[in-house]
Amino acid sequence: MPKYFFHVRRNDVFEEDLEGIDLASPEQAREEATAAAREIVAERIRMGNLLDGDVFEIMTEDGTLVATVPFPVGGSVDLAPPSAQVLRSP
Repeated sequence: MPKYFFHVRRNDVFEEDLEGIDLASPEQAREEATAAAREIVAERIRMGNLLDGDVFEIMTEDGTLVATVPFPVGGSVDLAPPSAQVLRSP
């Protein structure tokens, strides 16, 4: 089974995945990266951290780029409690 590496690019910073994971296909690697990106974004939201448009760069053992998976960013996140939110009439 081929090994895929899930490197993370954040602006000018490149975080290399040194372990990788054995998966059956590039499609399965993309599915794994998509699920992992969602989990990471959810955790950042829970921690109140900014979402800054990270991207997984999925590579094979020989360094071939097989896919890029951007971390989902669904607009701004309001972490204020409901009582502190400003309500506006239409």
